[in-house]
Amino acid sequence: MNEQYMNAAPLLQINDLCKRYPNMGSYMSVFHMNLTIPRGRIIGLLGPNGCGKTTLIKMINGLLAPTSGSVYINGMFPGAESKRVISYLPERTYLDNGMKVAQMIDYFADFYENFSKEKAYSMLESLGISPEARLKTLSKGTKEKVQLILVMSRDAQLYILDEPIAGVDPAARDYILRTIITNYNPNSTIILSTHLISDIESVLDDVIFMKNGSLMLHTSVDAIRSQHNKSVDAYFREVYAC
Repeated sequence: MNEQYMNAAPLLQINDLCKRYPNMGSYMSVFHMNLTIPRGRIIGLLGPNGCGKTTLIKMINGLLAPTSGSVYINGMFPGAESKRVISYLPERTYLDNGMKVAQMIDYFADFYENFSKEKAYSMLESLGISPEARLKTLSKGTKEKVQLILVMSRDAQLYILDEPIAGVDPAARDYILRTIITNYNPNSTIILSTHLISDIESVLDDVIFMKNGSLMLHTSVDAIRSQHNKSVDAYFREVYAC
């Protein structure tokens, strides 16, 4: 891929993307989605459970193949090269409970050339998490923090975080959000998938609303507030009649 073209291409381009699972008949988990994501934004990917958010994220990361349509990251199809661009936090943990935190840091440093051990250890120290602790000894909230530290210690162009604050206490949520906004390159973009809208609204630049696999809305937070005189959370509840 020509480097000049890659730099000129949108960070993320989704064209007429569809995903149908074999056991779902004619129903599509993602339905004819078109989306362009620029650099330098923090974006909320919002919608009720089952609306297709995680399926969309997995296709962007190359973990699922589209039924039709295409995904481009920096002008590239999802694959080995695009994985250097994306730092992904899945909804379910993938960490080995038997490993020490320091071993996970070494593993990430070996696997990703853009991983900063210095940044990872700095964040661990700020939280009082011992690098020698085994993951199985840590609380759910602390495990979530460790996993986020690993993801945010990469100098990536696109961070995709699937439910990063689900299942953790409010104090942990505050720390996770602070970590997100203070440990990424402002020329990068973060996509945050969550249903806890009120907790993340203050950090968002843009929002994407999904429903039944389709794109309902892609706009700025400022546009929602100025045009509808509502918070994103209040507007979301109105749109989805929650």
